[in-house]
Amino acid sequence: MDNRKGILVCGEFAEAKLAPITIELLGLGRKLANELGEPLSVLLMGSKASGLTQETIAFGADNVYVADDALLDQYNSDGYTQIAANLCQQALPSIVLLGHTDVGMDLAPRLNARLGGGLAMDCLALSIDPATQLLASTRPVFGGNAHATMLAKSARPQMATVRPKTMPPAARDDSRQGQVLPVEGKVDPSAIKVKVVERTKEQVEGVKLEDAEVVVSGGRGIGGAQNFAMLRELANVLGGAVGATRPACDEGWVPVRLQVGQSGKVVSPKLYIAVALSGAMAHIAGCLGSKVIVAINKDKDANIFNVAHFGIVGDYKEILPALTAKLRELKSG
Repeated sequence: MDNRKGILVCGEFAEAKLAPITIELLGLGRKLANELGEPLSVLLMGSKASGLTQETIAFGADNVYVADDALLDQYNSDGYTQIAANLCQQALPSIVLLGHTDVGMDLAPRLNARLGGGLAMDCLALSIDPATQLLASTRPVFGGNAHATMLAKSARPQMATVRPKTMPPAARDDSRQGQVLPVEGKVDPSAIKVKVVERTKEQVEGVKLEDAEVVVSGGRGIGGAQNFAMLRELANVLGGAVGATRPACDEGWVPVRLQVGQSGKVVSPKLYIAVALSGAMAHIAGCLGSKVIVAINKDKDANIFNVAHFGIVGDYKEILPALTAKLRELKSG
């Protein structure tokens, strides 16, 4: 008999702040927990986790499990997997949620292998199936050309990673009450095979690509590094960030950190402007979660028009300056 119950979110935080994806997962987890009539719990790992417990409760958690261990201050696969797996074996959640982030993409399959659950990666939507009361996980397939919804009918726990910015963040309610529960046991130092020896903080001017509400991306059709200036100008007017396809990054026109796609960053802005890029499946996989996609391409048959909400057929060198000038005029007026 399955005696699993409740939803567990594997939380992330940095610089004494909950990561945006954790707040999004709390909003989603709260909704699912209310539908099931079960508790929502969160696991926070690291020596600074205890300072975030009340905030986590305010965002919807009923229980906050704290693994207060300095060995967990920076993510490492071995330590995080050990703690998360032990907690899941003790608390027996029915559903485990993680962000589809660098941490979640590494931790989820490791955790799933330990627990023997059913895992859906890179989900765009989660819901409770009314007929079975199981977790219904919707994720992109065939390079983003279609969405598939799946149920883990027998494997437990039901696990999913959720793409950032696809769910609304939880509403904060400082009047909420909850429990703070220490996680039993410490990380075995001998089990940690890899350690971080140095961290270099990337210096980014303006809005970070993954946090931007507007992204202006260019592809091979931009033609050269100097032409990205037009994209930066438009992005600045809109308060957004510049992205690029892999070919543009491989040519050295822009830094690799600006690459959007399956092998780059996944973005979900309110507005994604795709300029002179064909719309390869690998790139579309990185921007399909955008609320609105506008494509600008002189090739009317370019694949990007198949996923764009609005399309402009023409030369971007003529369109972008006119669009930027009009937007600047509207903002000043």
